[in-house]
Amino acid sequence: MFQNDKDVFKVLFEAVSEGVIVVDSHQKIVATNASAECMFGYSKTEIVNQDLTILIPQKYRATHSTHVDGFMEQKKSRQMGRGRDLYGAHKNGSVFPVEAGLNPLEINGESYVMALVIDISIRKEQELQLQELNTQLEKKVVERTKELSNTVEALKTVNLERDTEIKKRIEAQNETKDALKKEKELNELKTKFLSLVSHEFKTPLSGILTSAMLLGKYKLAEQQEKRDKHVKTITDKVHYLNNILNDFLSIEKLETGKISYKFSTFKISKVVNEVVYNANMLLKEGQKINYPENIDDYSMFQDEKIVELALSNLVHNAIKYSSENTLVDIQIEQDIKHTTFTIKDNGIGVPAKDQKMIFNRYFRAENALLTQGTGIGLNIVKSHLENLGGFITFESEENKGSMFTFVIPNKAE
Repeated sequence: MFQNDKDVFKVLFEAVSEGVIVVDSHQKIVATNASAECMFGYSKTEIVNQDLTILIPQKYRATHSTHVDGFMEQKKSRQMGRGRDLYGAHKNGSVFPVEAGLNPLEINGESYVMALVIDISIRKEQELQLQELNTQLEKKVVERTKELSNTVEALKTVNLERDTEIKKRIEAQNETKDALKKEKELNELKTKFLSLVSHEFKTPLSGILTSAMLLGKYKLAEQQEKRDKHVKTITDKVHYLNNILNDFLSIEKLETGKISYKFSTFKISKVVNEVVYNANMLLKEGQKINYPENIDDYSMFQDEKIVELALSNLVHNAIKYSSENTLVDIQIEQDIKHTTFTIKDNGIGVPAKDQKMIFNRYFRAENALLTQGTGIGLNIVKSHLENLGGFITFESEENKGSMFTFVIPNKAE
């Protein structure tokens, strides 16, 4: 089933720590990742092509098929088992609690369901511990209350102890609620991530496959120009896929705090020259880049690659979202403490209702949905700049253009 897409699913499945299981319309398992195999105790050869019921405890199997058939008819992404507990069956016969998000897929005319499965055994244990703690606390409150009738001093002491314990209980409850909320948001984010990347990978992969097939048809020497055209298509789309993967790796490093910055002294003109050189190859017919003036004496002690990343992202966006025969204007100013980069274009702009979300991860403005992109570039740039003590702002009007400005300290601390 996945001959054209197997590399896509391999990248997607192994990119997440949760278990991923894909079943066809007959509830046969057609793909899994290492996390799912470890979670249920099966090897890939043992689980693929098996009926989904091997992962479901015996007492729940009777009603499971009905739920799956209903989901396949509706074909809407949703959380599985709302209002009831779900359990998975391990190969060794043990049963453990799970959460599962269901997402319908259609590939080559066939319907599939992709489940994102999480083992929540630890969370269930924490909930039981919290319940036990509440019981103990309530018992202590009763015991302390009985002692209040002894003396006024005893009353003051017990009240103090009770207040402290109640505060701890509230803090514990709030921490659990926050943890559950963050876990839910993370699950929704990862589900959106899988859907987004699947789409962004399939389009260039289809282009690569088409160009590769056409290359085989141009065998004559006079057809070299056509061969070169398809080779360039393949190269460009491979670079695009590589950039997407690099963006997702950057997100993972930023979230886990594994990012490390390398500071050095460099000329700002060096960064600008590199960005403009690469951007010139992306220009549309009649587009021009206005090079900033009087920057030869500007220098910084910063992470050069991050400054280049920020400037490159904004310049490339200005080119991508502007039409032919337009100008991309770059302005740079520097004072004693900061350097300010401004990139202005005459492109499609950002609708007013979308502007407050423009730096959100995976968000794309309504008028940019038909243009290729993942919606994570600006989020990455903003995170890096804030980590380095800087910030980014923008002004935009739909159909008239945008102006993005980022400010960064001249000297990293």
